[in-house]
Amino acid sequence: MYEKVPDRIRLLKEKGRYDEAADEIRQGLEKNPHDLSLKTSLADLYLRQGSLAEGRILTEEVLAQDPRHPQALSLLGDLFLKDRSPQKALECYRQAFNRDPRPYLVLKSARALKEMGNLPEAQEELEKVLVVNPENVSFLKEKAFILNRRKKFDQALKIFEKIKKINPHDPFVQKEILRLRSRNRPPDQVLKELQAVIGMDSQKDDAQVHGLFAQQLKKAGQVREAAAEYRKASELEPSNSYFLKQEGFCLYQLKEYQQAAVLLSEVFRKDPGDYYVRGTLGKSFEAIGNLTGWIALLEEVAPLHPGLKSLLGIIRKVRKKTGAPQEEEP
Repeated sequence: MYEKVPDRIRLLKEKGRYDEAADEIRQGLEKNPHDLSLKTSLADLYLRQGSLAEGRILTEEVLAQDPRHPQALSLLGDLFLKDRSPQKALECYRQAFNRDPRPYLVLKSARALKEMGNLPEAQEELEKVLVVNPENVSFLKEKAFILNRRKKFDQALKIFEKIKKINPHDPFVQKEILRLRSRNRPPDQVLKELQAVIGMDSQKDDAQVHGLFAQQLKKAGQVREAAAEYRKASELEPSNSYFLKQEGFCLYQLKEYQQAAVLLSEVFRKDPGDYYVRGTLGKSFEAIGNLTGWIALLEEVAPLHPGLKSLLGIIRKVRKKTGAPQEEEP
């Protein structure tokens, strides 16, 4: 059995107090530099903060000492998932589960299967826990996401309504309920209803509702208004890259390429495996005549994601387009 990370560190991380958690972990490592659980906890912290290189180094350091360390295998799986290698991620999660069978590894396995496009098997994976604990909100949410992707919208709606009864204050769940209920209503009616919802004091600061309103505005062809709503949503929930990404897409559609490049660059740094962000960002840099800026960004991000070999191919392609000399492979 592996040594547990102290509860105070776990709670600090759950509350987003990462600097304090890091201080606690480092103090623990000063007393016991060979504590692998503390090292994996620090690696996890780095991943949460987006410091992928540091997180990868620590994870590999732990696995060099114990190749079957479950927490380190789980983190390696997370890194593979960020690099869009879900099959490798799944292998890591299953190896970790064989050593330390905990529900969170089942959830991660289901997410990897979802990314592989194997939605029925992903759903079956979730049922392993839901049959024992039918009110596990994290698993119910993931099941609803999968049902939605499988276009089983009525079933997804029932799951979200169940989650709302368990946790009535989750704004994302409320937004999904609104979205799924409005699927078959006329677009004009949906826009009026959402405008009324946003006008309520209890909803005006709800990022998720603003995001849904933006989605419907864009669908109705009101792209500039959609961009403004995505901006409001992003200001209300700065940690949510989805709103920033969608605003960037709107600005690109409006041919405001410079600002689109600024926003999408921020999203790209966090998730360079997103094909749509990457493609739109490259076109934005090309439209403003700044391919050297695109190369610089690619070269900044590529070393943090060694599993994303496609980035190196894009760098070579853009360098060729600009006439810049090609760098030799390491």
